[in-house]
Amino acid sequence: MTDTVLIESRDGVATLTLNRPEKLNALNYALIDRLLAILDAIEIDDSVRAVILTGAGERAFSAGGDIHEFSESVARGGDAAMRDFVTRGQRLTARLEAFRKPVIAAVNGLAFGGGCEITEAVPLAIASERALFAKPEINLGMPPTFGGTQRLPRLAGRKRALELLLTGDTFSPQRALELGLVNQVVPHDDLRLGAHELARRIMRHSPLAAASILTAVTRGINLSIAEGLLIEGEQFARMAPTADLREGLDAWIARRKPNYPGSWSAAASAVRRKPISP
Repeated sequence: MTDTVLIESRDGVATLTLNRPEKLNALNYALIDRLLAILDAIEIDDSVRAVILTGAGERAFSAGGDIHEFSESVARGGDAAMRDFVTRGQRLTARLEAFRKPVIAAVNGLAFGGGCEITEAVPLAIASERALFAKPEINLGMPPTFGGTQRLPRLAGRKRALELLLTGDTFSPQRALELGLVNQVVPHDDLRLGAHELARRIMRHSPLAAASILTAVTRGINLSIAEGLLIEGEQFARMAPTADLREGLDAWIARRKPNYPGSWSAAASAVRRKPISP
């Protein structure tokens, strides 16, 4: 049986490939469950510093939910459809959004429906010039169900999001860039290289600081500024006793490249302070 998600780890980066190319990498239940399990394992694997998520084949990142499977759930009633499809899909996008390591979507083709919602949920995304986006759920007589009615308006603004949600029209990667859905648009052959380069730029820094930033932004973005500042302070308080912060400060003062331990359990006192030359 073909694995629905392929894993390749190299130089601290785990590349996860949605692997149903014959179905345009449609998100069936087995694929979503497999991806969630992999994310659980990666999150506690200290050898993995960043994640790239992409699609197999040349045509699609993901064309969205598996409609045949979803249709069978709908036929069993609303409760079954909510449990099997909606709750499962929302759990995936929420997991990606709140993941404590950087996740970069490398959008290599069609990103429709659930594929677009994954792109909305991950913290960073790079699109191939061949990518194509859409919110086509209205064509099926339904709203988006993996968070698309909530995240896209927050990214793009209410009126621009509603135009896409209510028409179901496709939109280009350049439009996705303008809307804040992706960070970069690159030539198709440079997509993997671009995603790895972005990962490397992040991995120069403390993994604990990256995790703190991801958490502060994800938890605070929809709160008042006062509530968000409390979260920011909480994340700094968690960083304060770590060896990573001590190493960052010492390296800056000594004008050298830092070497971060990257462990929450490594207390600042464990770092031997060296005299700073005048």
